[in-house]
This record gives sequence, structure tokens and C-alpha cells, in this order.
Amino acid sequence: MGIASRFKEEKFLIAALVVAVIAYLLEHAVMEMGRGAALIAAAALVGTIVLASIRVAHHAELLAVKVGDPYGTMILTLSAVAVEVIILAIMMTGESSPSLVRDTIYSALMLDINGILGLAALLGGLKHGEQPYNDNSGKTYGVMILTAMGISMVVPEFVPSDKWHYYSAFTIVAMIALYGLFLRMQVGQHSYFFSYSYPRPERKKESHDDHGSDEQAAVSIATILVGVVIIGGLAEFMSAFMTEGLRDSGAPIAVTAIVVAAISAAPEILTALRAALRNRMQATVNIAMGASLSTVILTVPVMEGIALYTGQPFVMAMTPVQTVMVAITLIAAAINLNDGETNAIEGMTHFILFATFIMLTALGL
Repeated sequence: MGIASRFKEEKFLIAALVVAVIAYLLEHAVMEMGRGAALIAAAALVGTIVLASIRVAHHAELLAVKVGDPYGTMILTLSAVAVEVIILAIMMTGESSPSLVRDTIYSALMLDINGILGLAALLGGLKHGEQPYNDNSGKTYGVMILTAMGISMVVPEFVPSDKWHYYSAFTIVAMIALYGLFLRMQVGQHSYFFSYSYPRPERKKESHDDHGSDEQAAVSIATILVGVVIIGGLAEFMSAFMTEGLRDSGAPIAVTAIVVAAISAAPEILTALRAALRNRMQATVNIAMGASLSTVILTVPVMEGIALYTGQPFVMAMTPVQTVMVAITLIAAAINLNDGETNAIEGMTHFILFATFIMLTALGL
């Protein structure tokens, strides 16, 4: 592929770079124009970040196809979580709410399990009926998410404020240990937990996809790295504009958290829905549940590390409403992902939980 064709293909990333330069040059001018202009600029940057994230996810998908499951979906979810961690780290250095990290992780869990998995299982079930997958993956993801959420976002409610740094350090070690073992399982002797052998005719039907050369893989890796850097720059300006635009507006604090979670999940939504509609529910389960686990188990140690370094603790303990919603979600997931098949009814239960999450957020809960 020539250089001109390559640039044309990456027009969204190039446009994102141009927008970042414009935001840098006009930041102070936009701030002086008031909250309305700041909100419009923030919305434009959110849209730009989503487009850039989709290109990053596209190259993650190319790598995913080349290496196959479970490595493929792991690459996709890690790229999305990297975007989320960068945005959160940048926003935490500004005037963000001390509960931003907690609310973002909670929003990501609701969006991934109830939104992505729920909608995918609903639409896939209406089209194909019962959709098979490896039930070992659902059980493994579920117990890991429950443990990680409990340690990092439930137990902190009972830790005295003068001892938060001790528990914070413990949390970092615990998350790293959990993820280290999980990675060993996912890519090692238990990798079959996260894959499913579909009938040969279906594999043939999709075998026309170009798995790419080593050169293409190198280009994809480089593009992902460049894209993440551009997204980080855009996120810094988006944070400033959104903070200014929402100041004294009365909007729920959780709105910013939902925006951050939605930005990182946007590419995953498209990929998971495509997989479900092609009757490949294993990829959908890996993406939705894997993204939830990665969000908790990777975001928490990074943010806790920043808190320990700066000496400024932030709120990680979930509110009673959040705790109840997470408990209902994980119990529903444990029941629904227990038999190796999803259907429209199971998808609808999760999607209704997602609608409930949106309603509670709108009510300021």
C-alpha cells in the first residue's frame, strides 16, 4: 500500500491530530467565550476521540484476526482500556471530581455487561435463537470481576481514612497478582476457556478475511501507539472544556464518568454487535466481560498509584445504589452465563438493567 493510500485510510487519525492542534491554539479563546462554547468544544472533541478510538480498535482487530482467540479479544480490550486509563489520568490532574475514577469504572461495568453484552445477546438471539459459547469463559470472567470489584470498590468503605494508603498499596499488589494469573490462564494452559470451536462451514465463510502480513502487523502496532498519543492530547483539552462547561450547571457529576466510559467502549460496541449478528457469541462474551475485568483490574492499580504518588486519596467505595446495581448485574450474569448459550430473554434482562442505570444517573443517583 502506498503512502498516499495509507494517509487516506487513516484520515480520521489525521483529522484528530489537526483538531488537537486547533484545540491547543484556541483553548484560551474558547474558555473566554463562556460555558456554552466550552460545552460545544468538549462535544466536538468527544466525537473526534471516538473516531480516533475506532481507528485504534480497527488496527487492534487486524492484529486480533492475525493471532486469533483468545489473544485477539485481549488485544482489543487492552487497547480500549489503555485509552480509558490515559483519559482518566489526564482528567485526575485537573479539577475533576474525587469520585471520577469510581464512577467511570462503575459506568464501564454497566456499559460493558448490561449494555454491550445485553444488546448483543438480545439482537443475536432474535436473529439466531440460542447462541453457543464456552461457558468456562463466562464463569471465569464473572468470579474475577466480582473479586476485583469487591476488593477495590466495596471494602474501601470500611477502611479508615488515616489508613487508606496502606490498603491502597495492598490493592495495587492484589490487582497485579490477579491479572498476572489471569493472563497466564488466558494465554497459557487454560486458553481453551476463552475460545469456542464453531462449525467448519461457518469458519470457511469468514476465511476470506485477509490475515495480513508481518508488515501490516507492524503498521497496525505503530498506528495504535500513535492513535493513543493523539487521544491523550485530545483528552486533556476535552477535560478542560468539559469541566468549564459543566461548572455550576447542575448536571450530575456522573455524566463525565459515562462520557469517559462510552469513549473507550465505542469501538467494542461495534465489534461485539457484529460478532453476535454473525452468530459468534464467544467473541462478544470475551469483549464485554473481558473489557469489564480489564477496566477494573488495570485502571485501579494505575489510579491508586497516582493517588499514592500525589498523596491525594480519591473516593473508590461505591455508593449503596451502585453496590446494589453491581450486585444485581453480576448475579444476573452468573445465572445467564452458566449454560454455554445465550438467548434474547437473557439479553433483555441485561439491557433493562442498563436502562435502569441510565435512569438512575439521570436522577442523580
